[in-house]
Amino acid sequence: MLLPAYCAKSALVAEHSQEDAGSVAGGPGSGGVSGRAGVRLAVDVGDVRVGVAVSDPDALVATPVMTLRRDHNRSSDIRMLLKMAADRGAVIVYVGLPLSLSGKETPSTSKAQAYARELASSLAEAQLAADVHLVDERLSTVSASAKMRASGRDARQQKEDIDQAAAVEILHHALEIRRAQGREPGTPVLPHSSQG
Repeated sequence: MLLPAYCAKSALVAEHSQEDAGSVAGGPGSGGVSGRAGVRLAVDVGDVRVGVAVSDPDALVATPVMTLRRDHNRSSDIRMLLKMAADRGAVIVYVGLPLSLSGKETPSTSKAQAYARELASSLAEAQLAADVHLVDERLSTVSASAKMRASGRDARQQKEDIDQAAAVEILHHALEIRRAQGREPGTPVLPHSSQG
């Protein structure tokens, strides 16, 4: 289910981005920020659920996709992310990194880092060319909740939608940084076997 506030915002982003298509990173003729135009995924990792959002191939618009149930035993959520990355030809997966407002690590930070490492390892094992980057997600859930309330939706009753909306916030923020700074945002995550 698409959230109205995000669809409207995404349409505005696309409209403004098309006006500057030649100068926007990833636009025609630019070769992309990192030389890799293509779809980006973003995940908002929680203890119970994982919200997922996706960009268009030009990395301009963030759209909610689905909410996955965390599967700590069988990793069915990781397998579904692999399937999405393969089916959509994703080149980057942004994993939200929960930090405190002061930028310090929280108890959730190490969980997100571990999830990102597991995802990077699974992508490598599946021989998928998507990189994983940890990106700052401070206030993504707060912002998503506020936007849902502003659109007339009660975020407390829409837990699965809030996870998707938070993933959209993470992806939107990452895409904005990518366009503004001309580089992929976040910290690259290496697969388990690549880390020394």
